[in-house]
Amino acid sequence: MESFYAYALAVLQGVTELFPISSLGHTVILPALLGWSVDQHAPAFLPFVVVLHVGTAAALLVYFWRDWLFLAQGLVGIGGRGVRSAANARRLLVLIIIATLPAVVIGVIAEKLVRGLFASPIAAAIFLVLNGFLLLLGDRMREHTADYNDTRLIDLSWRSALVIGFWQCAAFLPGISRSGAAMVGGLFTGLQHKDAAHFSFLIATPIIAGAAVLEIPKLHALPGGGINSVTIGAGIVAGITAWLSVAFLMRYFQRHDFDDALMPFAIYCWVAGALSAVLLLFGL
Repeated sequence: MESFYAYALAVLQGVTELFPISSLGHTVILPALLGWSVDQHAPAFLPFVVVLHVGTAAALLVYFWRDWLFLAQGLVGIGGRGVRSAANARRLLVLIIIATLPAVVIGVIAEKLVRGLFASPIAAAIFLVLNGFLLLLGDRMREHTADYNDTRLIDLSWRSALVIGFWQCAAFLPGISRSGAAMVGGLFTGLQHKDAAHFSFLIATPIIAGAAVLEIPKLHALPGGGINSVTIGAGIVAGITAWLSVAFLMRYFQRHDFDDALMPFAIYCWVAGALSAVLLLFGL
């Protein structure tokens, strides 16, 4: 893969994996629209994707290092008082595990069923439009629950965590955002935008890292594991971009809880998805 395409895809991964606009959808749509010579079946593409995921997961670990340290300390019985107690740390860790289980189970069952859709730019464009309506639904649900159900992240129930996990599974369809679906699930359970985003990013870390780990055994068949300087550089770029993305989003959702916070992303998905579908269908 040429350096330009590698670094462009790295930036794309770092932004769209965390912004609620679907990384998979953009990875399928943009190369088709722009005529990029990216062979996703080439032997070198697998290690490239693995490194991008490692870079993104590392960025999330670095940004939320205090949370993960809190969880690790709680696991061994170290903690403070109140919300920073060891008991709350263990409880939050259990919630993260519960929320990731649906993606693991359904991923094993449904991966082959939706694999054909992954390679279809038209389908990805259509689902990107639907993703916009999903985000709109999240904002409308937040409006209806804000007055009587304002749940803090630390008070999230295991049932709510499971609901968020199932919402997240919508992202197996190309064009549906994993982070966006998880945020909508969080809003559905009564979380504020910032807490819904926070929990979405926490559960993203093991999922993204796990996706990379599952592919690592396949690298042994490639010369040198398929890793080269361009791949490593792209992983670093993806990590930096992901860190900047999550930093922006956490500040954004902190300031926009009742202001249709997801609407700008919904509008983007409608415009980008519809325009992409037209261009792909008519070859413009």
